[in-house]
Amino acid sequence: MTTEIEAINSGVLEPALEFFDSSRPRLFGIAYRMLGSVAEAEDIVQEAWLRWQQTDRTVVRNPGGFLTTVTTRLAINSAESARAKREQYVGPWLPEPVATGADPTLGAEHGEALESAVLLLLEKVPPRERAAYVLREAFDYPYPQIAEMLEISEANVRQVVTRARKHLRAGRRQPVDAAEHRRLLEAFVRAAQEGDLRGLEAVLAEGVVSRSDGAGVAPRAARRPVVGRDRVARLVAGFAGDFWAGTTVTWIEANGRPSLLVARAGEPLAMLGIDASAAGIEQVLWVMVPDKLAHIAGGELSQ
Repeated sequence: MTTEIEAINSGVLEPALEFFDSSRPRLFGIAYRMLGSVAEAEDIVQEAWLRWQQTDRTVVRNPGGFLTTVTTRLAINSAESARAKREQYVGPWLPEPVATGADPTLGAEHGEALESAVLLLLEKVPPRERAAYVLREAFDYPYPQIAEMLEISEANVRQVVTRARKHLRAGRRQPVDAAEHRRLLEAFVRAAQEGDLRGLEAVLAEGVVSRSDGAGVAPRAARRPVVGRDRVARLVAGFAGDFWAGTTVTWIEANGRPSLLVARAGEPLAMLGIDASAAGIEQVLWVMVPDKLAHIAGGELSQ
């Protein structure tokens, strides 16, 4: 390890570049969990690289810690500025989906804070607290190191991580396993395609919420969340004909859960995901923004 650090700190760019490239999945995973956006996370990682390139690396004792700290602080700043932008967002905002079939944990020690339902809940957590939770729960950083990164006390780190955990537990019921998740999603899509009102009601929880992220540009996206089993079932059954006509449905793993990519003539229409508990489907999540679909659809539809 000492030899590796000496090579990185030698002033020669190639070892520093190799080290950065090996760290990239972790840095992207941190930024993505903080921001819920692939493009914004990639911008953060690129900025981290520029700072790494311009830094006097001969004085950096912990290169990994340095890169994580830079990335985390950049992501906090970006998350704070994003709050104002989200207030002007047209309709419900949903995280941009990421394919996780090849990397179930997306660069982390654990797959925590990756599901879309969890990222939605984390949006309500202040950015610094969100960072502490992500670093601890997904990447298993020790509390003292997180405190140093965030420039707060270790006791404070423990408090904010505990608060974030309580917020997430209060915000959703215990999710089902992957097999049951897929079964419920399969049943939902089958009923949706057939306009089967009773079939939809059978898999929806009583307080289900349907959220459609169209950013004001997708005509089928509802501008407000639709709440309740009856209302959601009627909404979905109501567009059984035109929405599903001529579409292809591709199963993928997105954000650690079975999901569906809906396309027509090779063009993505929606990314469909759910959050489900023992009571049934708690949330139906429709991502319909073309820009948010481009990244994930580019890989899936070209296969």
